[in-house]
Amino acid sequence: MSRQMMIATMLEELASSLRLLDHPLGFVPTMGYLHEGHLSLARRAREECKSVAASIFVNPTQFGPNEDLSKYPRDLKRDLGMLEEVGVDLVWTPTPEIMYPVGFQTWVEVQEVSQGLEGAQRAGHFRGVATVVTKLFNAVRPDKAYFGQKDAQQAAVIRRMTEDLNFPIQIVVCPIIREMDGLAMSSRNVYLDEKQRRAASVLYRALSEAKGAYDDGEKDAGKLRDIMKQTLAGESLAQVQYVSCADTETLQEVDKVTGRALLSMAVFFGKTRLIDNMVLE
Repeated sequence: MSRQMMIATMLEELASSLRLLDHPLGFVPTMGYLHEGHLSLARRAREECKSVAASIFVNPTQFGPNEDLSKYPRDLKRDLGMLEEVGVDLVWTPTPEIMYPVGFQTWVEVQEVSQGLEGAQRAGHFRGVATVVTKLFNAVRPDKAYFGQKDAQQAAVIRRMTEDLNFPIQIVVCPIIREMDGLAMSSRNVYLDEKQRRAASVLYRALSEAKGAYDDGEKDAGKLRDIMKQTLAGESLAQVQYVSCADTETLQEVDKVTGRALLSMAVFFGKTRLIDNMVLE
């Protein structure tokens, strides 16, 4: 008989709930407003671990001054129901006051891997991510932590941080879950109007065109970037912020694809900024 999912807010509640869970413990950190992408992480954790914990926390320190913290979609009751359905044992829902008490002044920064791509566009974003994930790891002490490939740079930053700080945690990066037309699932997709939503499928098309060229033998990274740019240029609602072909570990731009590489992009549809990526093996 499965027991009821536990919900903790205070650190003391979390600690006493964690004592009831068997290891290995899998952990899925989220900012809530869950979709199939998040649930796929929880299911993978359920398959691989004896217990599964998740967190729901909209982290204010990873939002820039012009970003959508106040508008970020939230629906805690719905999220908790979804997590219970996929067999999560414990959900931690800390408040900003718990995570960042008065006088808070300690930050975690991952230097090089956080510089380009998203880091170049969103100053301070990865400092916020690295700090909050460090705090989540310290509080939950999981054996494995599950992240989505959609946030490829975030996953690279967290892998680097976990290694550098000697966290005894295995980082598991799970595949992007997509809609029928290829659009990567994201909590931000709800901001798109009908026309923008149709237009947004161009991201997957652009990545697929470049991957197709690579599979046919094109190794010149500049040409792969051009293919993505040309496909995106064919969609009038797509305002491109960046297009990249980079090393999967360092995230430095490459001239030629010799090992694994990451194709990625950030594109605005109206005020909504979407990211997507694809790995060249």
